[in-house]
Amino acid sequence: MNIVPAPDSLQPKDYASDQEVRWCPGCGDYAIIKAVQKTCADLQLAPHETVFVSGIGCASRFPYYMETYGFHTIHGRAPAIATGIKLANPKLDVWAIGGDGDLLSIGGNHLLHTLRRNIDMTILLFNNEIYGLTKGQYSPTSRVGTRSPSTPGGSLDYPVSAVRFALGCGGRFVARAVDTQQKMLPDILRQAHDFRGTGFVEILQNCIVYNDGVFDRFTARDVAEDRQIHVQHGKKLRFGKDGTKGLRFNPRSLTLEAVTIGADGVTEADILEHDETSPVLAGMLAAMEPPELPVALGVLYAAPEPSYEALVDSQLEAATHDHLPRPTSGDLNTLLRAGHTWLHE
Repeated sequence: MNIVPAPDSLQPKDYASDQEVRWCPGCGDYAIIKAVQKTCADLQLAPHETVFVSGIGCASRFPYYMETYGFHTIHGRAPAIATGIKLANPKLDVWAIGGDGDLLSIGGNHLLHTLRRNIDMTILLFNNEIYGLTKGQYSPTSRVGTRSPSTPGGSLDYPVSAVRFALGCGGRFVARAVDTQQKMLPDILRQAHDFRGTGFVEILQNCIVYNDGVFDRFTARDVAEDRQIHVQHGKKLRFGKDGTKGLRFNPRSLTLEAVTIGADGVTEADILEHDETSPVLAGMLAAMEPPELPVALGVLYAAPEPSYEALVDSQLEAATHDHLPRPTSGDLNTLLRAGHTWLHE
């Protein structure tokens, strides 16, 4: 690592390594790393106590470009290796980086267990709905009908929703953001980082080469205000160019519906308030799709529980002092014979 300035003077540029950034021009990864470096500076993270872990894919280059410690690991295993790092040294600030193919295909099993264990780390899933590094094959998140080298007739698979997957695995912090929304993204990253457990953020990211414009149906400037809703805990679920649209719960269908305040007797009181501690509401928000409903962006769910490594530490502490006496000599032979299993004369 290079020598960095004192912690109280770190700027976003201080988290950029001396390696040449080699993503395709126009790739959404540039916007994401900019947001991450700003977040690191806002939090004044100590580079020598910060670790970025990646798997395989375009996103896997992330550790090379961060002036922190990092591991470029193997396909799909970033969450598992990041778990080992955190358990070995809980003081480290651990981030796991991966694409939709890396984390939801071969890495789906590892992501599941990391989320359900609630390891204290931040996981960023870059979702461009395609395999970018290997020349544009369809991925687990590709939509039905996606034409690619591996699906020339159009994909027949029903896609995985990253945030619904995370909620279903028992994730305690689940958020969604867009790569180019630089005012919103760093704030979501900060909240994910500050969460004491697994902070999972799906970042919708454009692949300009193999899947350009895949999110235009709700990110294009002419439709964004009516097809996006930025959720905030305790705030009304309102959206639209003039803010008169909102989400109401329909008790008959047990679903959310988009309504307009002032139309058909709809009042402000009918509009739901976002409660990020409600898993039911989070699930409904995660499932929304345009044009019927807007895409939900922001922190969908945040319900703290003790993190896994904190529980492990407590268990070891209890076992050491209350149940399994430890020899003070540090002698392995004595330790092996100290419990109920080993007998000796």
